[in-house]
Amino acid sequence: MDFTVILQAGIASGTVLLFATIGELFSERAGVLNLGVEGMMLIGAMSAFSTTIATGNPWLGVLVAMLFAGLISQIHAFIVITLQADQVVSGLSLTFLGAGISLVLGEGLSKAGTVALLPDFSIPLLTLIPIIGKIFFTNQSVLVYVGYLLVPLSWYYINRTRPGLHLRAVGEYPSAADALGINVFRMRYFYVFVGGMLAGLAGATISLAVSPGWFSELTTGGQGWIAIGLVIFAQWDPFRAAVGAYAFGALRRLILDIQGPLVLLGFANPFYYNPYLGFFLQMLPYLFTVVVLVIGSREAMRKRIGAPAALGNPYVRGERGK
Repeated sequence: MDFTVILQAGIASGTVLLFATIGELFSERAGVLNLGVEGMMLIGAMSAFSTTIATGNPWLGVLVAMLFAGLISQIHAFIVITLQADQVVSGLSLTFLGAGISLVLGEGLSKAGTVALLPDFSIPLLTLIPIIGKIFFTNQSVLVYVGYLLVPLSWYYINRTRPGLHLRAVGEYPSAADALGINVFRMRYFYVFVGGMLAGLAGATISLAVSPGWFSELTTGGQGWIAIGLVIFAQWDPFRAAVGAYAFGALRRLILDIQGPLVLLGFANPFYYNPYLGFFLQMLPYLFTVVVLVIGSREAMRKRIGAPAALGNPYVRGERGK
């Protein structure tokens, strides 16, 4: 078993989670919990695939996916920011809405044929680095390299820029931010939109780069929920989000590759599919996520570095303590 191949594939599939996780991270940093990531990813995968079929241009498909998912996210933003409704209920509703829209508008796409895909390429010189070069810089999708850039840029934006300071202020002390002249409502709308666009990009990555040429209601496979969990593991930090996303992607690929050795060792019959073994193997990534959430939560309690103080709370201007 070649672990460099597993890790290389894990980086590719982990990029999907990376985009969705960082998008949710921005939304939560602004104080808005959005549980509709799965639905927005489905919207992105469907619109990217259908647009690419219609136009033959995968880049246009990516753009449409990001805009469509971003617009859908504004439904959630209106409900929780303007109407001040419960963010958990609204986010769950957004997941159902996104899944319904993608299935209705994407009907028949799984039989639509092949589409133009986003290019894969290697980066000269960097591919010569032992082990790391093959894993990170050899025959990866262009969106994988976009993910490499997104992580440090997101960290720098959040921690080293004035807009990032405003973002953190809105998520921690919205009343203080409002007193300083920062428009809390406008910023929350904006960062929910950013989160939606990145969720749409994650969906487009699935249909045009990681699992190209296919769309159905199983396209995302619950990865939107994993992304929400990874935000907690990452403690709202883009670099830790990248570690979690790539580790989860590598684990999913490992589960696929490990079935061959299990057959050779006699744990699985190559002539008879054992459904219990299959279910157990498919469960492992999600079990890993649960463990990660427990560890991350305990660390947050120990170091007192948890969610933004205003996360999940609607902001009412003039009300103390919010």
